[in-house]
Amino acid sequence: MPLGHMGVNVSNLEVSYSYYSALMPYLAYEPFLAHDDQFAFRPADNKRGTFIFFYPSQNGYDPDSAGLQHLAFMVPTRLKVDEATLAASDLGSDIVHSPQQWPEYPPPYYASFWRDPDGIMLEAVCHK
Repeated sequence: MPLGHMGVNVSNLEVSYSYYSALMPYLAYEPFLAHDDQFAFRPADNKRGTFIFFYPSQNGYDPDSAGLQHLAFMVPTRLKVDEATLAASDLGSDIVHSPQQWPEYPPPYYASFWRDPDGIMLEAVCHK
């Protein structure tokens, strides 16, 4: 069975909502809900997949602690990887790895990596 949903804690719900609202369409996600205490996205166009909920946190993200290491979003083409990376860059994200082929991963693996406003690493990947 696929993963139904996941929750991500963020340090500033308003900043993260603005960021993810601009980014998620490039990753084939659309808004699901937005409330004062949470927001969420779902796969666009009624596709099956994992819903992602965002919640406020009192503590900042620490990539060296136990927990979330990164989120990878599968996109259908290499061009979509490039577009998502450009959108992330335009939003001020730190691009960790520009779009490229990753021969150390099972081929084909074309991906880029960047960090969101909390430092959570995000990936756009195409397996074509």
